[in-house]
Amino acid sequence: MFSNQFNQKINYDLKMQQQINNLNGKKKLLLHSCCGPCSTACIEKLIKYFDVTIFYYNPNIYPHEEFDKRLVNQEKVLKHFKGVKIVVPDYDEQIFLQNVKGLESQAEGGLRCEECFKLRLKQTAIYAKLNGYDYFGTTLTVSSHKDEQKINQIGLKIANETNVNFLFADFKKHDGYKRSVDLSHEYGLYRQNYCGCRFSIKKVN
Repeated sequence: MFSNQFNQKINYDLKMQQQINNLNGKKKLLLHSCCGPCSTACIEKLIKYFDVTIFYYNPNIYPHEEFDKRLVNQEKVLKHFKGVKIVVPDYDEQIFLQNVKGLESQAEGGLRCEECFKLRLKQTAIYAKLNGYDYFGTTLTVSSHKDEQKINQIGLKIANETNVNFLFADFKKHDGYKRSVDLSHEYGLYRQNYCGCRFSIKKVN
């Protein structure tokens, strides 16, 4: 009988804790954030260990008005976390559309989403390297709809390509998603009903 060891999931929450335990003082973390609600519980958990800067890089979001609405709520979150800064690259949906060309009809969670993760994490890593951050990471794994195995594998690959440390994470653990919902209500945040791109919005219309 063959062993199923190759199908065993990696505990990325444990791997993050191991990284944190090995820190020598607070390090600079560039944390990609997809939206304010998702960032709440992640920032709360990380500011004890890192000097956090939010990287709001989301060219996938459609329409532009939605991008702006989520940005307003992201900035609203940061009012509750002293010292957390934010970087907002220019919005350009064409970059996203070029990266997912040919994958438009893919199901949610499929190859189109993988390319979207790669795009956003790659730009986060590049900015982190150019601006002296010790780590880069993402809030994406707090969502119950996102595959933390896939996201962390992409992050590690990009880390190896760019020579910047990637912070492993599975922010769903320890009721992380529930905490993000609770904090969103406490802060009066807008919670969107679709992932973000023009293809995912069709799922709720």
